[in-house]
Amino acid sequence: MSILTFIGGIHPWDGKELSKEKEIIRYEPQEEVAISMSQHIGTPAKVIVKKGDKVLVGQKIGEANGFVSANIHSSVSGTVKAIESRLMTNGSKAECVIIENDEEYKEINYDIPDDINVLTKEDIRRRIKEAGVVGMGGACFPTHIKLTPKDDDKVEYVIVNGAECEPYLTSDYRRMIEQPEYLVEGLKLILSLFPNAKGIIAIEDNKKDVIIRMKELVKKDKDIEVKELYTKYPQGAERQLIYATTGRQINSSMLPADVGCIVDNVDTVFAVRAAVIEGKPLISRVITVTGDAIRNPQNLLVRIGTNTEELIAAAGGYTRYPKKVISGGPMMGTALFDLNVPVIKGSSALLCFKKDNVSEIKESACINCGKCANVCPGMIVPSRLASISDRGDKEEFIRLNGMECCECGCCSYICPAKRHLTQRIKTMRREILEDRRKK
Repeated sequence: MSILTFIGGIHPWDGKELSKEKEIIRYEPQEEVAISMSQHIGTPAKVIVKKGDKVLVGQKIGEANGFVSANIHSSVSGTVKAIESRLMTNGSKAECVIIENDEEYKEINYDIPDDINVLTKEDIRRRIKEAGVVGMGGACFPTHIKLTPKDDDKVEYVIVNGAECEPYLTSDYRRMIEQPEYLVEGLKLILSLFPNAKGIIAIEDNKKDVIIRMKELVKKDKDIEVKELYTKYPQGAERQLIYATTGRQINSSMLPADVGCIVDNVDTVFAVRAAVIEGKPLISRVITVTGDAIRNPQNLLVRIGTNTEELIAAAGGYTRYPKKVISGGPMMGTALFDLNVPVIKGSSALLCFKKDNVSEIKESACINCGKCANVCPGMIVPSRLASISDRGDKEEFIRLNGMECCECGCCSYICPAKRHLTQRIKTMRREILEDRRKK
């Protein structure tokens, strides 16, 4: 067993064989796209087009509105049909620009630099900001802010998160196996911002072929190292990844930069490369469409704003109508009650299952076995925190380090009483965070 791991974690069946060998295929949307202005943490972007406007692929249609915000660009060419609220994958509604797709995909003239080697740090960050790049591993934090810490000299490691520890997901794997040189180029661009930083490409050991290919690519580069991680969930969680690769620890009140680290997802690094080298904004991403209810699981390169329901047909439709559909991974994703929602920058997967195992099980009383505490990567006691959450005791919840929960779902997965521990803790964390925002 590799020493590069963390304390706790679980080993769920990964389901990756369903789509692992499926090469990335470009999927083009049908009649229209709905491009949300809320595809990032922070203030929604401000719409800068109006109904009836003609737009091109790559044209800015939403402008960052505040310090923590990100630009939004059109993923198709066509006519703005409407600006209205649409349902999102998390069940909320967001302002969207609805564009009628003319299927011509005419692009703007991208700002391609004559020589990337003469770009300054400010140039690189400006191009990333202009492109609307955000964290594509799910957090959706604007990348230009993450790459602008207080002191560039104190960043010692830039870690590429290639663990892809969520079951079923294979989009990052396909990115790394099909275009590994693009990942290395993107990492080198990020490293150029930090004079004292080394690059780490962290990959779980269930992806041996990627590890071999990446090591071959960087064998002559003294500033980049490929680190092989023990395959375990949630190996790709930020705190766990930093600990496994560097031995450094952070908690909920800290940022990775506080211990000299910056972590970026594989697709994010690809987007950084496209923004800096090609001048292209973030208008598409790879999505894994899979599950036992999908006829032909696929990895699809999808334009932002594409209707999620279209992806089902693109993967051959259903073998049987699913009882559960999840946006994202099975451990931390969101169950959908309506497929009429648009793809956003943070979309990573669409999972369709014949059975809904979670809703079919019945909770029973806690037997104090301690399994939840043994697997918790945050080293807290989920069973006790869940009970405190039921009582609404926020002070006790904070005292027992409930805010250290990363909502990975390990405790709920392992619990023999089938208690919904993660959901209870998550609810209390949300309430406490909302209280803090109000203050």
